[in-house]
Amino acid sequence: MLTALARTATRRPLTVMLLWGLFLLLGFGLGTGVFARLSDNVPEVPGTESESAARYLEELDPAGSSITGVVAGTPVADAGLRAEVEQAVADVRKVAGVAAVPDPYATPGMISEDGRALIVPVTLEGGLDDDAEERTLDAAAERIREIDAPDVHVSGGPLLGLQMGERAQQDVKNAELISLPVVLALLLVVFGGLRSALLPLVVAVSGIAGAFLALFLFSEVTDISVYAIQVTTMLGLGLAVDYALLMLVRFREERRTTEDVLEAVHRTVAAAGRTVLFSGLTVAVSLTGLLVFPSVFLRSMGLAVAAVVVIDMLAALTLLPALLVRFGGRIPPARTPGDGEEEGRFFARVARFAARRKVAVLAVVVPVLLVLALPVSGMSIAVGDARQLPADSEARQLQDTVAAHFPPGTGVSPVVVVARPGTDEATADRIRALEPGAMTRELPGGGAVIEIRPPGEADGAEATALVERVREVRGDAPVEVTGTAARLVDFRDMLAERAPWAALTVLAGIVVLLFAFTGSVLLPLRTVVTTLLSPAAALGVVVWVFQDGHLAGLLGAQGLGALSLTAPPLIVAIAFGLAMDYELFILARMREARLRSGDDREAVVTGLSRSGRVVTCAALLLAVVFAAFMTGGFSPILQIGLGLTLAVLIDATVVRMLLVPATMALLGRHAWWAPRPLRRAHDRFGLREEQPELPREKVPSGV
Repeated sequence: MLTALARTATRRPLTVMLLWGLFLLLGFGLGTGVFARLSDNVPEVPGTESESAARYLEELDPAGSSITGVVAGTPVADAGLRAEVEQAVADVRKVAGVAAVPDPYATPGMISEDGRALIVPVTLEGGLDDDAEERTLDAAAERIREIDAPDVHVSGGPLLGLQMGERAQQDVKNAELISLPVVLALLLVVFGGLRSALLPLVVAVSGIAGAFLALFLFSEVTDISVYAIQVTTMLGLGLAVDYALLMLVRFREERRTTEDVLEAVHRTVAAAGRTVLFSGLTVAVSLTGLLVFPSVFLRSMGLAVAAVVVIDMLAALTLLPALLVRFGGRIPPARTPGDGEEEGRFFARVARFAARRKVAVLAVVVPVLLVLALPVSGMSIAVGDARQLPADSEARQLQDTVAAHFPPGTGVSPVVVVARPGTDEATADRIRALEPGAMTRELPGGGAVIEIRPPGEADGAEATALVERVREVRGDAPVEVTGTAARLVDFRDMLAERAPWAALTVLAGIVVLLFAFTGSVLLPLRTVVTTLLSPAAALGVVVWVFQDGHLAGLLGAQGLGALSLTAPPLIVAIAFGLAMDYELFILARMREARLRSGDDREAVVTGLSRSGRVVTCAALLLAVVFAAFMTGGFSPILQIGLGLTLAVLIDATVVRMLLVPATMALLGRHAWWAPRPLRRAHDRFGLREEQPELPREKVPSGV
């Protein structure tokens, strides 16, 4: 099948390159329109109580969005400043689409106790379409920013989402400007030639275009998170380089045995292409676990990232062969080892050491990785606020200014209790008594809304505990809770309920794919167990840094007491997929060596010696890409970037170089075992590259 694909791609190389060129234009033209559609509504989960209550309120009492302006840095009682503020308030009230702007000088709580800051809240009319809302936001925000004061900032509500989208776009551009030159320099070191180094970047640019286009298409039918653009772009770039690197290394090896470029390309696709195909499918399957969750954010991320992986895979299997046919003749073959010289000598020594000292390796490496994973047991997640943004962003500056001048809890989103018709007054009184200062307003058609300001942060421990207390005291009354804290509680419950099913879905798919790849029953199980260690260890370090605050300052962040709720599921799903990626790189070489020699132990050494350099280089290149995206300073992306960087490096070094040969040596020839019926099924339906014929007695059993 892969040989047929290679012949199709190489028969008309110019046509293939033209089609991919059109795809690039479409991705960078139409696809970049997704930046204007990004959403920060991550914690919404359809079908939960918080969403049901929010929809009920929207139907009965539709209210517009709101933004907040803050004026600070000088005494606000100054006559000149007061005149400016009052004129700005009057002008904003006249903006089409603005429903209300209270006078900060006449409204209690709008001026700080020190008299050096005031808040200007702006409420928009309900029912505005996206274009009208954006025009209203721009006009209102710009008029407030014209106030002449040392510190004037406007953010919040939908304006926060727009600001985060703009920041995401700028961070992606900066990351690409940083990562692409560094990746090119590393590829020059790996290949020693500009032509070989440029080809992976061509495939990588295709991956970036694919990321933009996939997200744009998904934005037509669902919300796309502001985090999605950075995560999919970093993966699109990193995996494309990985797959192209694997194909190019194999092409240079094939060129040692044939001068026919076309034949070398066909052999490359038949052998390394099989690994790329299964690797892409495995990463995509690892991400399908996100589809089990009802969260719109997680589902859209799973679909978008899986789509980007498939695009990278197709680019490596079609575009790269076409490029190699046109330009591969000038790429030098890999160096042939001299007499007595062992290919991949360093990695062969490591493999032999791990195989000989298998029990000692397992006794040291596994406990170390488990210790790194220990902080996960105390992990907490939160929706987060503007503190997740870099210190120079307007939203962060607004929050810092409010925190510096106003009492804790100012501007915190309330816990919203919706008492539907039929709720008795005694239940409402018990709810209002939970926190002082609860405010009640009637709803059209009966019922009421009780707003309770929680102590601390909107998604902090006190707020979520308040949600739980309301749900305890309501009894059987028709009362529902919504708001930021309620959405977080429902999101946590959703994760706990669906995570086991997501894990089973992914593991079942992975086991089937690995059986199709290896023909073994035990290898998939061994692979899953060892592969889980690197994401667990990486997530433990992320908790230690960003939740507990250790060394967070070195990354330009701070300990927030909790991780962004986006980080843990994405780190685990993506890191697991990437770890399987490198596992397949190594297993492919081990299986190939075993088919040739029939020696199980030497096949482990040979497989690692021939794949170790590729895996190490691929991991280093991917780490560079992830690190480049961490330069933006957006805390959720810092968390995801650090988690994926550590997971890739731990997996490519500790797990693949030590645990894999140790566990393979421990299993011995049983590693490749499968029951006879399954072995026959694999012989008939399994996808394999062409292998040289071996004498019958030397074909290893179980393959």
